[in-house]
Amino acid sequence: MNTRLRELYSSNARETNLLLLMLAVFLLIYFIPAGTARFDNAVLEAVRLTHWYAREHVILCLLPAFLIAGAMSTYISQGAVMRYLGPDAPKVVAFSVASVSGTLLAVCSCTVLPLFGGIYKRGAGLGAAIAFLYSGPAINIMAIVITAKVLGAEMGFARALGAILFAVVIGAIMHLIYRKEEAQRVVKNTRGFSGEELDKPMSAIVLFFALMVGILVFANWAAADSAIWMQIYQWKWQITALLSAALAGLLVWRWQWPKLQLLILAAVVLLTAMIAPSAPELPFVIGIAGLMLISASREQDREWSLQSWDFAKQILPLLLGGVFIAGFALGRPGHEGIIPSEWVAMAVGDNSLNSTILASVLGALMYFSTLTEVPIVEALMGAGMGKGPALALLLAGPALSLPNMLVIRTILGTQKTVVYCSLVVVMSTVTGFIYGNWW
Repeated sequence: MNTRLRELYSSNARETNLLLLMLAVFLLIYFIPAGTARFDNAVLEAVRLTHWYAREHVILCLLPAFLIAGAMSTYISQGAVMRYLGPDAPKVVAFSVASVSGTLLAVCSCTVLPLFGGIYKRGAGLGAAIAFLYSGPAINIMAIVITAKVLGAEMGFARALGAILFAVVIGAIMHLIYRKEEAQRVVKNTRGFSGEELDKPMSAIVLFFALMVGILVFANWAAADSAIWMQIYQWKWQITALLSAALAGLLVWRWQWPKLQLLILAAVVLLTAMIAPSAPELPFVIGIAGLMLISASREQDREWSLQSWDFAKQILPLLLGGVFIAGFALGRPGHEGIIPSEWVAMAVGDNSLNSTILASVLGALMYFSTLTEVPIVEALMGAGMGKGPALALLLAGPALSLPNMLVIRTILGTQKTVVYCSLVVVMSTVTGFIYGNWW
């Protein structure tokens, strides 16, 4: 009788929840302000930002990042990850390796996610993985240089110092909060670790990942007001092609991939580049697709393509959905979403605590591609933004975004994601407030 009552209660609860959900959706659609200029423009901004993101970041940033993450899960031994980045690794070593690795990548808050997922899945400790997650988009050297050049040496120094400290401190706090859970994870990983090492020497593995990271970095090399930077930018695709050829040679030499298939792939990529020189993304996609097809056809390397696909199907839909929502709310850089830009400028127009908190929260929700945060902050400061909120935005914005949070949740869970995001926002607020009022 009790079982029957529980089943009936559960059924009624499900039906009630479904009814409430349907009612909420209906009311949302019924009262949606379609036809008003601001709402229609916000929808267009969401579509435009998602379109821009798909064209500028999915192909050149995320696809190679998925490949690197899949390769991490396939070719890096769990023993090596646990030795240098695991929960039991010396914290100085683990945090140093994680922070330096993140700094060298110079990627945005979304591109770093597959790489973060790869090292965490392979056994990296939570603290070291979080240090890597924050440092990747927050501390890259060129962003610091441009910040100092555009916003002043004082702001550049404050951003560099704050970001380096944040990576270590936030990682350490996350480790301390979840140390018991991490200890259990160590036991679980140790039990599942067979102790077998891969059949390829460490030098080949290091070169393999260095070439793929080089392809990721140079394919996304952006133009900037620097002679050396612009010189590299003009040769970015030639450098990317050389690195790709070196990667193909390594796959033949150490992975014993078939020469004929790689030669055919190289010929197709070269022919496509010659036919469509104004669309370098096309041969780039063909090269990646060809690598994955060859990998999937080889039993010993099939796991690489499978792991890369797992990361892509888990992360990409959330990123695109998150970018759409962020575009609807705040628009593209220099454009408005549903929230008027005047409100933002007025709300962060001084160095008060409220202004700094708002700057940190808005920075955490907005999406910034690599280096775009500097001109955005420059424009806001020109409209009256205080130095404290500006620094808070620079510390929180590049490392977090709404799409970034959605993906982190699938990797770490809701609680850890909330704690991590809260730490970034709180520390950005405190640092910005101190800088704006007492520096």
